[in-house]
Amino acid sequence: MLCQIRCQPPVEKIYYLVLVNVYFISGMGADHRAFSYITLPKGFEAIHLPWIKPVKNEPLAAYAVRLAGAIRTTEPFILVGLSMGGMMAVEIAKKFPPVCTILISSISLSGQLPRYYRVASNLKANILVSPSLLKKLVGLKKAFSPASELVTEMFRACDNDFFKWAMMAIPGWDNQQVPQPLYHIHGKKDWVLPIRLTHPTQAVAGVGHMLVMTHPAVVNTFLADILDPGREV
Repeated sequence: MLCQIRCQPPVEKIYYLVLVNVYFISGMGADHRAFSYITLPKGFEAIHLPWIKPVKNEPLAAYAVRLAGAIRTTEPFILVGLSMGGMMAVEIAKKFPPVCTILISSISLSGQLPRYYRVASNLKANILVSPSLLKKLVGLKKAFSPASELVTEMFRACDNDFFKWAMMAIPGWDNQQVPQPLYHIHGKKDWVLPIRLTHPTQAVAGVGHMLVMTHPAVVNTFLADILDPGREV
């Protein structure tokens, strides 16, 4: 059977005789469980890329290239990135072009980061505010809207060294290139990465940063519309 992917203009269909790998990259303070409610159409296989240990002062782009070591880049593949994972996906796509790149609650350009990220970086927030303290605050005050026990559990399970590195790597990210084709879904009430600073393919009203967990049906429909899983014998 043939697997059809519509990650190109509608007039052009791409067909493959094998399952297409879809690599999922979670956000900072999250892991594969962030995609627990996400399903893919037949013909696509979800592969979750676990975070690897960062090198001290390693730029986000360099980390992304190392992360891509787990991707079979000689075969057609698709990238799906959540929040910081979307930034990783963009950098990987620049080095190893996928069939398409899909962002969830993320950004494609470093200029779309809120200014306070840079301010926090200049103040060395990763030193002034410990990851342990932030984890406690997430448990006491619902930092994400709406928060869930799973979000809190993932956040608390995040490696402290990785967390400290990410707090500096994100504000230090420098990218002006948007890989194509790129699709992007974003909540209109996202305060972590405000929608006013970016230009998503689809905006979801009344939804915050954890769109992938609070409104998985919307995300699943978005993915299905992109992948267009047609079948021909």
